[in-house]
Amino acid sequence: MEALLLAGGKGERLGAAAAGLPKPLVPLAGKPMAAYAVERLAAAGVARVIVACAAGQEPAFERELGGLGAEIVAVGEPEPLGRGGGLRLAAEARRESGPVYALNGDELFDVDLGDLLAAHEEREPAASIVVCPLRSPFGIVELDDGDVVRRFREGPRLPHWVNAGLYVLGEEALARLPERGDHEETTFPDLAAEGRLLAYRHEGMWLTVNTPKDLRAAEEALGSAAGATP
Repeated sequence: MEALLLAGGKGERLGAAAAGLPKPLVPLAGKPMAAYAVERLAAAGVARVIVACAAGQEPAFERELGGLGAEIVAVGEPEPLGRGGGLRLAAEARRESGPVYALNGDELFDVDLGDLLAAHEEREPAASIVVCPLRSPFGIVELDDGDVVRRFREGPRLPHWVNAGLYVLGEEALARLPERGDHEETTFPDLAAEGRLLAYRHEGMWLTVNTPKDLRAAEEALGSAAGATP
């Protein structure tokens, strides 16, 4: 099986922490950020990861992400194509037909990829997307009917789900990706309106890295996960 990895992020919000590197190659606990996703994909049986990156960065991605258990093929975008356009361009380099994993290169997750694929193949939607619980970035104050404060809750879970940026895309979804633009603004809403988009609920780890604070949180999470491994 193959996978498509979006790696066009510049890491501008990371500031000096990015050290001029594309965001998926920024070091995280001693490895490029995207290496964790590649390792997990390889462990799930993915033999080939096609990386959509900015033109000229292909050698860096193939060098830094090589040797992790999957062949790395970097495809440079001649101009910014947006996430949907990047996925479409990467998909043109596939050697096989059938469903592919597709994901962002700046996120950490512990999704069971085999179970995700099995759920997709059982239901046969055009695409399946991983969704995670939404937690409030703020603590909340609970009041009673008389405005008496009853308790405080730090970062509670909200009654909503968030698109985690990890998908299984079938041939229909791949064919409907935009040449330019964001698939989450075109392809996915259209598929959802047609009842052709499946959600896969995941309540484990999912971290997206945009700021130095996120980078520190990701390093702490990786350290905790390593400490919990027998």
